[in-house]
Amino acid sequence: MKIALPDVRRTLLDYAQILLGCIVGAVAYPLFLIPNDIAPGGVTGVATILHYLFKYPVGITSLLLNIPLFLAGFRTMGKRFVFRTLLATLMFSALIDIIKVEPITRDPMMASIYGGVLLGAGLAIILRGGATTGGTDMLARMLHKHASGISVGMFLFMFDFFVILAAGILMSAEHAMHAMISVFIASKVLDTVLTGIGSEKACYIISRHHEAITRRILTDMQRGVTVLNATGGFSGENISMLLCVVGRMEVTALKSIIREEDRNAFVFITETHETLGEGFHDLSADSL
Repeated sequence: MKIALPDVRRTLLDYAQILLGCIVGAVAYPLFLIPNDIAPGGVTGVATILHYLFKYPVGITSLLLNIPLFLAGFRTMGKRFVFRTLLATLMFSALIDIIKVEPITRDPMMASIYGGVLLGAGLAIILRGGATTGGTDMLARMLHKHASGISVGMFLFMFDFFVILAAGILMSAEHAMHAMISVFIASKVLDTVLTGIGSEKACYIISRHHEAITRRILTDMQRGVTVLNATGGFSGENISMLLCVVGRMEVTALKSIIREEDRNAFVFITETHETLGEGFHDLSADSL
């Protein structure tokens, strides 16, 4: 069966993202985390604790710890995801030990911050390539199937919590606190890379002069508008609500149009994490 060129391109880009993410995430360990004994949750966090106690290499130790978790949970995943995750796990673990760089800082606070930034960015890029870097994700999904009342995210949080708790017991309370900072920052960076910073605004407008406002937005701003049917909760009156997504720098112009057409309009504006489609980012773009 012939494979379409866009599919090949998409697949190659996915693997390129997995490789890039493994490099970015792995370099956080020799640069910041390992020299300062910071265990940022998950399997690599356990490996970091073992490195602190017995000087075991973090990369190979995390790989050995991942194998039973991977075997226990791989049936909960699709074949393509399993293969990509296995590849990412092997590369990520190997690169932690292979990459030889001098640590940038011996300040645990600075290391936890910048190590978390690099780790979160790397994990996010790997996720965008359709993979993860460890068996904890698979194990969490497997446990979720048997205890559906607890989400996958909660299981992952519990794993990280127990790793940080172990760091506090086996290392020190300060080590545990630095690990918490690193995990928090990594999760925030991961979310930001995956969903975007939120450079656009979603504007909802309720006005009796919605037709005039729509016309002005279409002609003056050349932005699209969606008209939604709504019902007033108090009055029971059928009304029209406009939805318009604009760039951050266009909000002032939009508010001026609304003010000129209807000073009694009701408007609320929210952040958008990522806006895809005509006039914004290309939905089919093969970009990070």
